[in-house]
Amino acid sequence: MSILETKGLSKNFGGLAALDNVDLSIKEGEIRGIIGPNGAGKTTLFNVISGVYRPTAGQIVYGKGKRIDGLSASKIAAMGLVRTFQRTAIYLDFTVLKNVTVARHLHTQANIFRVFAGLTGSSENKNVARAREIVEFMGLGNLKDELATNLPHGHQRALGVAIALACEPKILLLDEPLTGMTPTEKAHMIDLIRKVHQQGITILIVEHDMKSVMELCDYISVLDFGTLLVEGPPAAIQNNEDVINAYLGTEDITSIGTS
Repeated sequence: MSILETKGLSKNFGGLAALDNVDLSIKEGEIRGIIGPNGAGKTTLFNVISGVYRPTAGQIVYGKGKRIDGLSASKIAAMGLVRTFQRTAIYLDFTVLKNVTVARHLHTQANIFRVFAGLTGSSENKNVARAREIVEFMGLGNLKDELATNLPHGHQRALGVAIALACEPKILLLDEPLTGMTPTEKAHMIDLIRKVHQQGITILIVEHDMKSVMELCDYISVLDFGTLLVEGPPAAIQNNEDVINAYLGTEDITSIGTS
């Protein structure tokens, strides 16, 4: 059963077609990889789906037939479709726990000023408790009182995912979650993504590390110059000549991003 579909989705910037008639069908509970060369339209696709940009043409259908194209990013997030960004969006001068607590209050539309002031109350206590659960779940419990600015890169990326989880997503869009990580940090983040998926959350992931994509994803969609080039399970994509040509011409796609 599809939880998200795009139908004829297009996005133009002046005379440039960043997305051109893209049709996707995402099954509930899957991990879907979105890959393609630089400039293929991957992040634009995420921006359009999540409401950062409005599509030039086409439809986005979420859940049981609900059209979300044209809705604001905040309304789409409130419906359970939440994304992360290439550059982690965190409050550097807040602690780990406070970052996640703020996200909880934004999601529940509680009085955010009470959070900043450190005031308590039944709703605040519930949100703090849930924030603590998320921080522990993401393996950041021992860092809950640490300022985000002091975290190493891998932990900052994990905090970004924790902030997204605070919004109780049904679908989580991860935009290059492994960027700039060491091999050890990558392995840890892959484990965390699997843990998130095991909570029943559907995941879409844009990532340049092809080895990790092949390892993580159930199904992969390949974009090239804003169009959907091909789709299939990892083994089929890995050996598809059109995909290989779109990337490097001759080199095995599994070698991309592994160095």
